[in-house]
Amino acid sequence: MLNIALIGYGKMGRMLHSLAEANGCCVKAIIDPALPEQSARIEADVLREVEVCLDFTHPDMVMDNIRQLAALQKNMVIGTTGWYQQMDEVKKLAAEHRIGIVYGANFSIGMNLFDRILAHATDLMDKFRAYDVWGLEMHHNQKADSPSGTAIQLANTIIKHHGVKEKAVFEKVDYVIRPEELHFASVRSGSIPGVHRIGFDSDADSITLEHSIRNRSGLALGALEAALWVQNKKGFYSFNQMMDERLC
Repeated sequence: MLNIALIGYGKMGRMLHSLAEANGCCVKAIIDPALPEQSARIEADVLREVEVCLDFTHPDMVMDNIRQLAALQKNMVIGTTGWYQQMDEVKKLAAEHRIGIVYGANFSIGMNLFDRILAHATDLMDKFRAYDVWGLEMHHNQKADSPSGTAIQLANTIIKHHGVKEKAVFEKVDYVIRPEELHFASVRSGSIPGVHRIGFDSDADSITLEHSIRNRSGLALGALEAALWVQNKKGFYSFNQMMDERLC
């Protein structure tokens, strides 16, 4: 069994806890300052037996967590988004402290397969310029960031495989969208776990690809699999890189 710590004990943390033992992991520590019955701080004594820490917290907290865990030389799975502008710092921390870090905007196996399907679909559709492409992502009203990290990832996939699209536009526009711009809209409402929809539209017809999460179990299972994968590794990896290795 792999000894893990849960950094953050919200809905994802609880889902990870419920699935851990059946998937080869033993929860040795839970850290969440919002819960008085759990440890509030990242400390060496609390994490003494822990091999991999899984962070599903908040964009405002995640960088401090990463720095503290790196200083303790703990391998990590980072499921929190909103820190990617500081990716160079996190890569440096992984190298300096000789630890393994896996990050992902979405740890769902299905979503990562969807990303590969989208890459192939964009390659195909790019040969027929009558089709324009758009994106839409929808999440529950408690999600703290917009656009989602997954939406950014999917937009980057489209831009990489499309001959015209050069940048994604996530914010409100008050002008006619330019041919080189990919318009990607966001919705926050109710209890939607997560929907990502990509459309290819022409005057004649429309093709829509969609990934819809029914619950958080798929995300949790992917994160636990990432923890098992990174336990003996050093370096900085995306969840996509882990999937690449699995699919070889």
